[in-house]
Amino acid sequence: MNLHEYQAKDLFHSYGIPVPAGKVAASADEAAAAAGALGGAVWVVKAQVHAGGRGKAGGVKLARDVDAVRAAAAGMLGKRLVTAQTGAEGLPVERVYVEAGSDIARELYLSLTLNRERGRIALIASASGGMDIEEVAHQSPEKILAANIHPAAGLQGFQARELAFGLGLSGAEITQFQSLTAALYRLYLDKDLSLVEVNPLIVTRSGALVALDAKINVDANALFRQGELTALRDASQEDPMERRASEHDLNYVSLDGDIACMVNGAGLAMATMDLIKLHHGQPANFLDVGGGATSERVTAAFELILSNSRVRAVLVNIFGGIVRCDLIAEGVINAVKKVGVKVPVVVRLEGTNADKARALLAGSSLAITAAADLTDAARKVVALAARGRA
Repeated sequence: MNLHEYQAKDLFHSYGIPVPAGKVAASADEAAAAAGALGGAVWVVKAQVHAGGRGKAGGVKLARDVDAVRAAAAGMLGKRLVTAQTGAEGLPVERVYVEAGSDIARELYLSLTLNRERGRIALIASASGGMDIEEVAHQSPEKILAANIHPAAGLQGFQARELAFGLGLSGAEITQFQSLTAALYRLYLDKDLSLVEVNPLIVTRSGALVALDAKINVDANALFRQGELTALRDASQEDPMERRASEHDLNYVSLDGDIACMVNGAGLAMATMDLIKLHHGQPANFLDVGGGATSERVTAAFELILSNSRVRAVLVNIFGGIVRCDLIAEGVINAVKKVGVKVPVVVRLEGTNADKARALLAGSSLAITAAADLTDAARKVVALAARGRA
C-alpha cells in the first residue's frame, strides 16, 4: 500500500526527520490560504498521486506569489496526471501539497528497501539526487552506494558514516546524516514498510539536511497490525480491478493484453502467461485464485476478469490439488451463466476430480472449449482471441 507525499512527511516529522513546512489542500482557495499561512515568498505546489515523475508531467509547480499558487492548484485539481509510471490513463489529483520553498545547495538520493538476494534491509544512497534512480543505476552504477543491514545488529554508525563520506558530506552534515538514517530505519521497522525513499534529500546552503520528497510503501501483508496506516489508504489511486480483487482475497494484476487468465497458484499462473506469449498472445491479467478456491470465489474471479472490456478470450487453467476441479467447474459454469459471457472460454483442468469437472462442463451446454493440456490450451485461446480481434 502506498502513501501520499504529505502523509509520508507527517510520518517523517513524527520520527524527527527534517521536512519543509507544508500544508495539504483540496481546492485552489485552500492552496492559496495554505501559502499565506506558511509565509515566505516562494512555494512549491505538488499534485498528490501515487506515482513518480510528477515534475516532468507538470505535477510540480514553483510559485512566487499567492495568485500563482492558486493558479497552479486549479490547474492540477480535478485533473488526471499522466506520468511515466501511471500509464496513459493517469491518476486523479484530488489534493495538492503546498510547501515552503527551500534554499537548495545539493540534491542527494536515499532509500531503505529489502535486498532480496541478501535477505537484508539495504540502505541505498547516491549523490545523484533528484534524478530517476533507475537511470542512474543503468548509466552510472558506480554512483549507487549501499549498506546491507544485519537484522540482529541493526543499522550501525560506521555504515551511515561510510555512506556519508561517499556522498561527500562533512562535519556537522555527517552527524545529521547519521541521525536521519537511524530515524528512517526505525520508521521502516516500526511501520512494516517495504520501501522508504527520499529523492531528493537536500543539503541547504546553511548546511542542513532536509527530506524534500518522501515516498513510503507499506507491506500489504502487515496491514492487519498497522491500523493507523491502513486508514490512510486512498482507493482512488488504485487500479479498480485490483481493488475489487483484494476484496475477494484474489491475487490480481492488470496487464495490457486481451487474453484473460484464471489460474490457481502463482507459479502456474506465470507459466500460463509465458505459454500465451510463446504462442504470440498477450495476457490481460495475472490472476491466482489460490489453493483453497471455492465455487463462489471462482465466480467472483470470473466476473472480475470479464469486466475488462479489452478481453477477447478467457483461459482457465486449474491443477486440482487442494482445490477440487469440480468446484472450479461449478464456479466457471455459474459465472458464465450469470455474466452472460460473449467471448470464447478455454478450460484446462487436471488433478482432483478432473473427470467429474470435465463431465460438468460437457453437460452444461455452454460454449466452453476443453483443452487436453496446457500447450493445447494456450494455442486454442490465442487462436480464438485472434478471431475475436478480426
